Amino acid sequence: MTTGIKGFNDILPGEVERWQHIEATARRVFGLYGYAEIRVPILEKTELFCRSIGDTTDIVEKEMYSFVDKGENAVTMRPEGTASVMRAYIEHKLYAQDPVAKLYYMGPMFRYERPQKGRYRQFHQIGAEVTGVTDPKVDAQVLTMLCHFFAELGLTEPTLQINSLGCPECRPVYREALKSFLRERLDQLCDDCKRRYETNPLRALDCKSAHCKEATADAPAMLDHLCAGCDDHFAATRRHLERAGTPYSINNRMVRGLDYYTRTTFELVTGLLGAQSAVAAGGRYDGLIADLGGPAVPGIGFAMGVERVALLLGQQEFARRPDLFIAALGAEAQDEAFRLMCGLQRLGVSVEMDYEGKSLKSQMRRSDKFNSRFTLIIGSDEMANGRATLKAMDSGTQSDVLLDPAAIAGEVK
Repeated sequence: MTTGIKGFNDILPGEVERWQHIEATARRVFGLYGYAEIRVPILEKTELFCRSIGDTTDIVEKEMYSFVDKGENAVTMRPEGTASVMRAYIEHKLYAQDPVAKLYYMGPMFRYERPQKGRYRQFHQIGAEVTGVTDPKVDAQVLTMLCHFFAELGLTEPTLQINSLGCPECRPVYREALKSFLRERLDQLCDDCKRRYETNPLRALDCKSAHCKEATADAPAMLDHLCAGCDDHFAATRRHLERAGTPYSINNRMVRGLDYYTRTTFELVTGLLGAQSAVAAGGRYDGLIADLGGPAVPGIGFAMGVERVALLLGQQEFARRPDLFIAALGAEAQDEAFRLMCGLQRLGVSVEMDYEGKSLKSQMRRSDKFNSRFTLIIGSDEMANGRATLKAMDSGTQSDVLLDPAAIAGEVK
């Protein structure tokens, strides 16, 4: 037997309904804020991610599914969505129509990581991006929309944490201050942080190694090194979050794993999923579009892990109940049940029936398994009279109905 690939999971009936609920909620909530869906390819040129994510990130160094295709092109299965969406934004000149674009996407991403609960090699993200606005009200609205989405799912977890990573003016100053701090503690850092000391020292702040956490406990904070513009932007973002009634806390160690982030960064975190505490994350990327060859248009966005959101929803039941189960006794009654089923489905009624001519007791057990809202039993007497008893399974009430799709639909819808 050929089995699936490690870290690439099947999403089966019973579970997929939970995913559909998450996706439908995202479409509904994002639509309230004026976002339109964009769909981008799974496969992109490798250079797109090297330029956007950064050559020294874990994603580019260790995790990308990259290969050379038959045309000798270096290609990569997308490890995240923002770079692809911005590539499409530039390539199709969406900025010429209006530099302000509100876009969302959903679909699979790919990273070669050690599979663990809520984190797989093929994983799924729902993300949103806004371009063309630097005003911190947009930062606050993006965060408010994300929290609104989780509230619509009925989740009180996760909680919002925010930080600022500064800009090209103030971050180099902070970078040197951090390097100076780390230089005296290099022997306490893990091998990855030692290797990234020159190229990406900020990653030491969110390293999972206990030794690195201890060594950087008193590290200088980016918030203490912001330039006046970044400081004002972060203060305004916090004010607008408070005006919107969106609760947050400040995490001055948050750096995120992608090089393109500037100013506002954020995570929605939970203690319910073990070490994988971030359920959604993102930030502002004011230089990314220009770095990818587009105009100097700012942007901000986020992505959430659908697997992790599904875990937070737990064992809630999202499978849809059939409206009606038709139990038929005898070949003639089965033919009539099939006719009624087809007519009812055209009228928008979900119907199930038994196709194998089993006993009434067996068919009623199947009706219970489907958890149908109504049951209709057709036998020889019902065929002769042209009428049958329709039973509401939750209340136990019964009504006499004509064996006609429109008449039955009027009772069950």
